[in-house]
Amino acid sequence: MEFTEAASDPGTARPGGRTARVRAAVLGATADVLAEQGFAHLDLADIARRAEVGKTTVYRRWGTVTALVTDLLLDMAQQSVPRTETGSLLGDLTANARLVRRTLADARQGALFKAVIAAAAGSDPKAAEALYGFYSARVDEWAPCVEQAAARGEVPEGTDAREVIRATSAPLYYRLLTTAFPLDEADADRAARAAAVAARAGVYVREPAA
Repeated sequence: MEFTEAASDPGTARPGGRTARVRAAVLGATADVLAEQGFAHLDLADIARRAEVGKTTVYRRWGTVTALVTDLLLDMAQQSVPRTETGSLLGDLTANARLVRRTLADARQGALFKAVIAAAAGSDPKAAEALYGFYSARVDEWAPCVEQAAARGEVPEGTDAREVIRATSAPLYYRLLTTAFPLDEADADRAARAAAVAARAGVYVREPAA
């Protein structure tokens, strides 16, 4: 069965309509290829075949494989689990780190992120832009937990909330990319504790403007 429709921006039609079904099928196929073969093997015609969607639809709506990856990461950011508020900085950062750990430890999603990161670190600036957009959305989602910690007096005034969130997940991505060891919950908890200790010590306080 093949979906065909007029050109439009992804996700602009009514939820659950044909546009939504086409987008879901195409993004699912894109994720499969990324996880199985990497960024370099993405091909619009192959994606259309896998998704059982007309090639014309894919070419008109996305145009490039980079646009596909951008939309995939946007969709993942929108569907990610919302911020958890536990009432303490360590509790919130632990929730964040465990969420990141679950994502990266998943065989399909971990491989997908490795592929996109490799492309972003290589010669594709648009892949990098898509990746930065994804992370920016997730950091924005979790930064308020650090701002709330500052309001409670758990971290110094002027703490850069976004940097604390980045510091929480950074060790997990580093471990994913540089070792063959599986990520477990202890890794997530350790990363959260380290970020919390550093934040309380003022490591992430913004420097005053010159």
